[in-house]
Amino acid sequence: MSKIPLGQATEYPHEYAPGVLCPVSRSTARDALGIGAELPFHGNDLWNAWELTWLDSRGQPVVATATFSFDASSPNIVESKSLKLYLGSLAMTRFAAQAELVHTLSSDLEKISGGDVEVTIHTARDAEAVTIRNLPGNCVDDLPMSRWAEQVDSNLLAADNEIVTETIHSNLLRSLCPVTSQPDIGSVMVRYRGPRIEPASFLEYVVSFRQHQDFHEACVERMFLDVKAQCRPEELTVYARYNRRGGIDINPFRTDFDDEPANLRLWRQ
Repeated sequence: MSKIPLGQATEYPHEYAPGVLCPVSRSTARDALGIGAELPFHGNDLWNAWELTWLDSRGQPVVATATFSFDASSPNIVESKSLKLYLGSLAMTRFAAQAELVHTLSSDLEKISGGDVEVTIHTARDAEAVTIRNLPGNCVDDLPMSRWAEQVDSNLLAADNEIVTETIHSNLLRSLCPVTSQPDIGSVMVRYRGPRIEPASFLEYVVSFRQHQDFHEACVERMFLDVKAQCRPEELTVYARYNRRGGIDINPFRTDFDDEPANLRLWRQ
């Protein structure tokens, strides 16, 4: 962890520099959660990069945004500051066509993550199709809380005997970067079928992450395991959408049934 650029004084390369990309093994966080080689979920991590720019074949600047979808089964995540440095290094680099850029991005990110990476480029022509949304389902944030925990406590979660299919969410997710201790702010959604999760208990559980130090992906995987163990749903999805830092937002999605994430742009993103 000491070799990653996060939290360190760093030089910013201005031409293509794939060597700045830095992997972080998923196994470190997963070992602590008791997750072995056989994952209890599948899913992906959707990264939206909002500050992508490069040069076309004539040397004229091009601007766009990009979405990177990393498979949750990949052995590594990409350290976020190293991705910012890498994307910044494209600013003075020429690409003959957008397809060449997409190929370069996917090849470099697959090499670092060790898994499949889907790359999508969005230009200004796509902007009108983007709307600001809320996560689906019922928001629990206005419910009164009776319990506050200073650290993550799965025992806050509770479910009753009514079997339901529902979606609930909260915009009060806050965790801390395990390297810099900077706050990561976001929203989290749970979609499930099974015993009805008591909404106030879910809110209290989400709030218990406010001083928890972990990467976005590990927070979501912890939530998945805790909800599964405490509430015993037959089917479960946990999907968090974090606000951007360094021009990038990270949105981990984990599920154990046939569910797919919509790459929504939330009101704070």
